[in-house]
Amino acid sequence: MNALTLPDIAAQASRQNLPLEWVGMCGIALPVLLGGQRLSARIDAGVSLDDGDARGIHMSRLYLALEMLEQENLTPARLQRVLQRFLETHEGLSNSAYLTIHADLLLKRPALISPLAGWKAYPVSIDAHVKNAMFHVELKIDIPYSSTCPCSAALSRQLIQQQFIDDFASSPLQHADVLDWLGSTNGIVATPHSQRSNAQLRVRLDDYLDDLPLIALINDAEAALGTAVQTAVKRADEQAFALANGQNLMFCEDAARRLNVALKRSPGINAFHLKVVHAESLHAHDAVAESRWNWVTA
Repeated sequence: MNALTLPDIAAQASRQNLPLEWVGMCGIALPVLLGGQRLSARIDAGVSLDDGDARGIHMSRLYLALEMLEQENLTPARLQRVLQRFLETHEGLSNSAYLTIHADLLLKRPALISPLAGWKAYPVSIDAHVKNAMFHVELKIDIPYSSTCPCSAALSRQLIQQQFIDDFASSPLQHADVLDWLGSTNGIVATPHSQRSNAQLRVRLDDYLDDLPLIALINDAEAALGTAVQTAVKRADEQAFALANGQNLMFCEDAARRLNVALKRSPGINAFHLKVVHAESLHAHDAVAESRWNWVTA
């Protein structure tokens, strides 16, 4: 019995002669190495279909090329090699290749005062593409932080001042009495509202970089904001966190400007687009600010 050749339907000609900008797969499960850490990732991989007469691409070839990401740390050079493999296996069909890696980067973060530490997950995406023979890498990072409203803080201070006037207007001030008043709920009658907030950073890297500076970017952003959310804490850490919030009052506009300055100082970045979202505790809607530098939307 003669063996039959398996049909290759994708090799058939298209009936419409229409090129496509992106064809591939999304959500491919793959373990990857980043900074020596094994991460469970989801991969989007694709190429352009520039030959409008071709019915389809060879998706299995893209899938097999992703094996190059399993054994060694993710670097710009390794990403470029994978994309080049995409194009080599689609010679005559594709001129552009695309690869996006989605994962949660786990970092162990120390408490502010005590010796405790805990893990925090940062959603990250690494977007690499070759288009018109040019290779580019972009990083996307979500960073949670706390924000305390400056307006609410000022209004709270005014109420405390008024309560102080009411309580001590007709009595001489004694140090012990004032100290007791400051430590009581009768004295501190109002507190400003705070909310968990999120900074969404999207940065384009310089071509000369040998590594992906995800951790450095996270550290720079958290230092600029001053109020990164915590993991394991004791009361001393919680008090230090309250102090940090009190010394870093910020509207969403303030947070966006702080991050703008910090990212411009970070080495290896030639463009960025950032967005901060303050999930208001006063309102039922969010407060949002965005900022760009050298960012051109393709």
